[in-house]
Amino acid sequence: MQFVSYNIQYGKGSDGVVDLARIAAEVTGADIIALQEVDRYWPHTGMIDQVALLTGHLPGYYWAYGPGVDIHVEGAAPGDGRRQFGNMILSRFPILRSRHHLLPKTGSVDALSIQRSTVEATIDCGDKRLRIYSVHLCHLAAASRLPQVRRLMEIHRSAVHEGAPMCGDLGDLGDIAYAAGIADQAVPHHAIMLGDFNCQPDSAEYELITGPVSDYGGRVTPEDGFVDAWVAASNDRAEGHTSDVRDVPAVLDYCFVSPALRAQVKSCRVDTEATGSDHFPLWTGIEF
Repeated sequence: MQFVSYNIQYGKGSDGVVDLARIAAEVTGADIIALQEVDRYWPHTGMIDQVALLTGHLPGYYWAYGPGVDIHVEGAAPGDGRRQFGNMILSRFPILRSRHHLLPKTGSVDALSIQRSTVEATIDCGDKRLRIYSVHLCHLAAASRLPQVRRLMEIHRSAVHEGAPMCGDLGDLGDIAYAAGIADQAVPHHAIMLGDFNCQPDSAEYELITGPVSDYGGRVTPEDGFVDAWVAASNDRAEGHTSDVRDVPAVLDYCFVSPALRAQVKSCRVDTEATGSDHFPLWTGIEF
């Protein structure tokens, strides 16, 4: 299976043109697509619904969307589109259920502070089910991201304990047919987090996800932690830049997999030929 993570910068490419058809072409062939910076009804993108446009360009995919930013526009009539900005998951396989999690936010009276979030989808891949997360962390500073990473790890580690959005005996509710058409509500133990984490591999944020470096080699990663797919695919972690920070190449986008999946990661690459955004897509091949 091919997974791709892409911060699309609302489709604004390196040429300054907003082109979602180009974005769709650059992720064609993926089985699971995690997108960040997908917006709806903003003036700078022509007041369009980018979710609708992307799903139109990518027919045959199930999808889930979660806006971190969700704003009523002053003077808008009831029923007019709300301005939204968030993350999306598209899947060739059925999305059994999804959840949207807001991450801790730091207020600011100077630098722009944006509500960040992660959208979670449980995907039925046939003989395996997976929890997939499309993540976008704060760009401001490590002090803003660290609480978000802690919350992300809490979300992951509590997923099985919390259960599905509706669980228990769905058939024991009188004349309400909650159980009709609903698949087994078991929550998968294994997860894959994809997205723009806005931090480098030598950061405290990265260490919270993957575990600290051991004095004896490798990392101390618990079973309920994550492994960087780039490293699992035997790449050099000093390489693989996906964007830049003030014109300096930077690794900001990742695919993190549950440790039990690390041996099944067969490839991880950055598509440096893509021109649809200020980030490059990160592709990961996982064999199930």
